[in-house]
Amino acid sequence: MLISRPMNSSQSELPSQGHSAALPDRYNPQEVEGRIYSWWESRGFFKAEDVSTKAPFCVILPPPNVTGSLHMGHALDHTIQDVLVRWKRMSGFNALWLPGTDHAGIATQSVVERELRKEGLSRQEMGREAFEQRVWQWKEQYGNRIVEQMKRLGDSCDWDRLTFTLDKEVSKSVRKVFVSLYQKGWIYRGTRLINWSPQLESALSDLEVEHQEVKGHLWHLRYPLAQGEASLVVATTRPETMLGDTAVAVHPEDERYKDLIGQEIELPLTGRRIPIVADAHVDKDFGSGAVKITPAHDFNDYELGQRHNLEMINILNRNGTLNDSVPEPYRGLTTAQARKKLVADLEEMGLLVEVEPHSHSVGHCSRTGCVVEPLLSEQWFVKTSELAVPAKRVVESGTLRFEPESWTKTYLHWMSIIQDWCISRQLWWGHRIPAWTCTDCGQLTVAEEDPSQCGHCGSSKIQQDEDVLDTWFSSALWPFSTLGWPKETEALKTFYPTNVLVTGHDIIFFWVARMIMMGLEFCRDVPFRTVYIHGLIRDAQGLKMSKSSGNSVDPVEVIEQNGADALRFTLMSQLAAGRDLKFSQQRLEGYRNFMNKIWNAARFSLAALEGFEVPEQGLQALPQRSDLSVADQWIVYKLGLTEKAVDEALQSYRFADAANAVYSFAWHEFCDWYLEFIKPIIYGSSESEKKATQLVLAQVLNRVVRLLHPFAPFITEEIYQKLPLKGSEALITETFPTPRQDKHWLSVGSQEAALALDLVREVVTAIRNIRGENRIKPGEKIAVRLVPERDEAQKILGDNKGSIMTLAKLESCEIGPAQSLAKCALAPVVLGDLRVDVVVPLEGLVDIAEEIKRTSKALEKRQKELAQLQGRLNNENFVKNAPEEVVEQGRVQLEQLRNQISSLEASLARLR
Repeated sequence: MLISRPMNSSQSELPSQGHSAALPDRYNPQEVEGRIYSWWESRGFFKAEDVSTKAPFCVILPPPNVTGSLHMGHALDHTIQDVLVRWKRMSGFNALWLPGTDHAGIATQSVVERELRKEGLSRQEMGREAFEQRVWQWKEQYGNRIVEQMKRLGDSCDWDRLTFTLDKEVSKSVRKVFVSLYQKGWIYRGTRLINWSPQLESALSDLEVEHQEVKGHLWHLRYPLAQGEASLVVATTRPETMLGDTAVAVHPEDERYKDLIGQEIELPLTGRRIPIVADAHVDKDFGSGAVKITPAHDFNDYELGQRHNLEMINILNRNGTLNDSVPEPYRGLTTAQARKKLVADLEEMGLLVEVEPHSHSVGHCSRTGCVVEPLLSEQWFVKTSELAVPAKRVVESGTLRFEPESWTKTYLHWMSIIQDWCISRQLWWGHRIPAWTCTDCGQLTVAEEDPSQCGHCGSSKIQQDEDVLDTWFSSALWPFSTLGWPKETEALKTFYPTNVLVTGHDIIFFWVARMIMMGLEFCRDVPFRTVYIHGLIRDAQGLKMSKSSGNSVDPVEVIEQNGADALRFTLMSQLAAGRDLKFSQQRLEGYRNFMNKIWNAARFSLAALEGFEVPEQGLQALPQRSDLSVADQWIVYKLGLTEKAVDEALQSYRFADAANAVYSFAWHEFCDWYLEFIKPIIYGSSESEKKATQLVLAQVLNRVVRLLHPFAPFITEEIYQKLPLKGSEALITETFPTPRQDKHWLSVGSQEAALALDLVREVVTAIRNIRGENRIKPGEKIAVRLVPERDEAQKILGDNKGSIMTLAKLESCEIGPAQSLAKCALAPVVLGDLRVDVVVPLEGLVDIAEEIKRTSKALEKRQKELAQLQGRLNNENFVKNAPEEVVEQGRVQLEQLRNQISSLEASLARLR
């Protein structure tokens, strides 16, 4: 089976760039991307139809904060979604990617208040209405920044549907949900312990609390018993909270304290007596085994206080200073001032036993950086126990599934311990709570429309609640509020439930679970069928990216320097569900080079297609099999395998497998080998052979850009517009290639041809490797002896000897049995059950004595490295304490070193 006629050296290089007038010499993403994106938008290619005969596919974009700018987490999250949507759009679906932005209550209010402070103003001085207007002005001026950055990345959203969480229609749905839940008794106002930001003077969600390791102290305090001379010693990291203590707890089985349970403590400085209670949650082996209990300022103490019906004493004002519940000398002090004074006072009284250094985790407000205080506060809550039941059931039954499946267990655990949800925030920017208090009768009126009078007594003296709703409340309605609910819109009928939610694991509880609860309650169905969970982006060393660490990467800068396609491909090529991925400049540059490789291959292909006549059958046209070279049959067969691999990977959300399958085919099989194999046919074969190869080349190039498009949309669209063989006005609306659709065309591929050409390719690669390892000049003609083990391999090598000589730049090529291996380089090639030994005589090509010296030195170096690595891996402490991936990497490296040493020893023996 012949690959092609042998080509002379002048045909072995790609044609000069001037031969390809259709594409510029160099790919310039800065020039291409903006132009292509504007064209896509102007032609309406991103739009979905509310009513269509096509099957619907819908992804709701997790709305980024309107204050934000694109970061690497967004880049990953959005690229995953865009790959899905572009793939489904090309697969014939009515694909909707619905975009939106979040009003981000705390974040946005903080930004605007910061601007006001520069002007010497505060929101309190402005008043609520004027401040809200100022925030809207800021939003109009800066809120579109992240949308424009999303477009730079290539997000193919239906921008006509862009939704903001404070849009009028969304606000209507928010009010309807609030009123409905309130009327069912599932929204209530109550006093519970919540996270409190003293600087914002507002409640916070757990997600807005950043825990930092702080070097502090552990104060050991002596608490005297009310009766007798005995005392207990307790330890605390926050001594000022003792002013709110209402008990000391011990373990019921702790022999030291059994006789003290039920007695009372004389709480120092307060004049109050508090009980000693027994609770099995106390760790009797930690410290003294006695624990001070402050139910109003510690979440664990709050739970214990409820179990024992303890008094809840709040000692803090809204601004974090101590209030009138504490002794007069401490009132008005900050917690830091109160701590200092209280410790000094206890020391003077002889009640400070010990102070020791202690590192512990302290919650800080993510917006202001101040320490977050657990605070007993009256807030609005959603009762979640009833809502959680069906939300668990749909996951247990498989109606809604997580990818990877391991997150199912985490979700179900969270839902089994779910607490009531604090939904009120002491802010001015957001959805104001639709509840009005009557000053005459004191009753609440909760309504969808602003009432003019009390719903109970008819009085006009009503005052709306000052608080706004937690941002996550409106976000919980996002899958249906964006589609027009509560109206029965065509969009809602078509696209709800949506198909896939793409998000990080950090908001499974804060957002995903709440969307599931709300979707089931108000639309009687899950909001999406699949939740795809991705990991974090870390730096090249595996460290978390942050501005403070100096290792964060700005995706907009990456796009400006390398193009969006290179960034997208870098992210997708490493993506494994649920796992963190490492981002490195080296990888980015590698995929930027890949884009240039595709561009240059397209330029060569277009030049090779000069004079190509487009057949009537277009992309499904079949050349005469008798005219097809082995290379043509090989590339079609390989393309079929690639289409199958990509299709299966995308169906299973294995994005890295899909991206790498396309990459491997495009770079190695198409660019590196097929284009080389066909040069003799294009530039010197018979007309019928040339036409057949041109047809295959045109068809394969078309399918390569289609397979690549979801991952690298810009460069592929630019190339597609220059192709002679197309099936659509734009690549974005082309059909995605699959073995099912290409079954007829792929039939010209040959497994027999694939085996033959794979063997030739491996032999040529082995010869090139020998050149490199022995520092033989690339252009120097050399003699090679090929030693096949089986007749099948001998025939393949004989049929393709000319191509091997051309591609490997050989002076001579003998095919036959083994001879002396003295002073030769040897490389075995194994392909399935075929084996060929590639033998290159080195005498006259290299300085044998110098080569022995070099190889001996390399062998000695590897042996030292092996000994050092073995020493580490034999060290039990290293294996026990080192990260698992480091140990595994060491074992892999050990095996590699052993193989290298074996190879070097064999080489040295032959040289000698």
